[in-house]
Amino acid sequence: MEGAAGDCDVPGEGAAMNTAIYGSAGQGILRYSRWDALLLVLAGVHGALLWAAPVAPVIALGLWWNSNTIAHNLIHTPFFRAQSLNRLFALYLSVLLGIPQSIWRGRHLAHHAGTRWRPRLSAQLLAEVSLVFALWALLLTRHTHFFLCAYLPGYLAGLGLCWLHGHYEHCHGTVSHHGWLYNGLFFNDGYHVEHHARPGLHWTYLPQSPASNLRTSRWPAVLRWLDALSLESLERIVLRSPRLQHLVLRCHEDAFRRLLPPLPESPRIAIVGGGLFPRTLLILQRLVPCGRFVVIDRSADNLGIARAFITKDVQFWNESYDPRRVSAFDLVVFPLAFDGDREAIYRHPPASWVLVHDWLWRRRGASTIISLCLFKRLNRVKP
Repeated sequence: MEGAAGDCDVPGEGAAMNTAIYGSAGQGILRYSRWDALLLVLAGVHGALLWAAPVAPVIALGLWWNSNTIAHNLIHTPFFRAQSLNRLFALYLSVLLGIPQSIWRGRHLAHHAGTRWRPRLSAQLLAEVSLVFALWALLLTRHTHFFLCAYLPGYLAGLGLCWLHGHYEHCHGTVSHHGWLYNGLFFNDGYHVEHHARPGLHWTYLPQSPASNLRTSRWPAVLRWLDALSLESLERIVLRSPRLQHLVLRCHEDAFRRLLPPLPESPRIAIVGGGLFPRTLLILQRLVPCGRFVVIDRSADNLGIARAFITKDVQFWNESYDPRRVSAFDLVVFPLAFDGDREAIYRHPPASWVLVHDWLWRRRGASTIISLCLFKRLNRVKP
């Protein structure tokens, strides 16, 4: 996220963003929801974990996680009714994270408002900065090795994770991630489009808050860079390296040998998406020398690249996959990058035998692992 936490006085600057828009939690010290008690407990657990295991990974991951959960929610829906308690908790977070929370609060509210952040001097800011500098001075003078070799690398790595997180939440417009695991661990932080539409809505309400022009990603923000590592881009890397081609052929051929079904003397074999580096075709031409092969790919450019690797007679169909077109084939092979309903292939195999490349954790029918490093397996099904 862009900025993470800060001084949580209300009302004040950004009060429209800081004020939740539903009823309070009732009488008590918590202002909006009893669920916020869980965040308070976890903030204490975070401190205890740092005390018990003060190593760089714990420092980095804790800073990143807390900044995007506890500290972030404190900005928009301050936990306590009393402003003094919110200020006191912000002091604790400043020491815990090594970041003056007034600074992060100001930056984050400016991010929501679409304006440039300008620092503003306050007693709270001075107190937070003083505490952070006092901590750093103590560590540097009394625990120099720890500060330079564990705390500082972990701190910088945590800031880097926060930057990565914020960048990919917004680099192509605000994007949400609705995966249950991430949102369970990060208290619905993945509902980011929804959060920007209603910044004052409590985190427990975000899943029930539909937003217009919703854009989603299958990856949490901090992992969204994986979208750049598409299967096609990885395939193009293989195209440039004979050594990688040999490695890919070897591990795939072992899997095909284990799962190749009994076929007639001159079988018809269709390979869907066989453009770029045609490893499946090369392997099956060795294993089934009398086969009659068809490669189906909707990209003419990819088919052109694949042709350069083929010396035997093969048909190339420049079209999208149509199950009716392959119903008379003896074997159809589908790639991991198949752009279609993979489950429909498993439920209703379109040919006498079907081999499907799939992720390591998706076992269907007769199955074998292609490569643990590639997270791939090969599944065999028949009607």
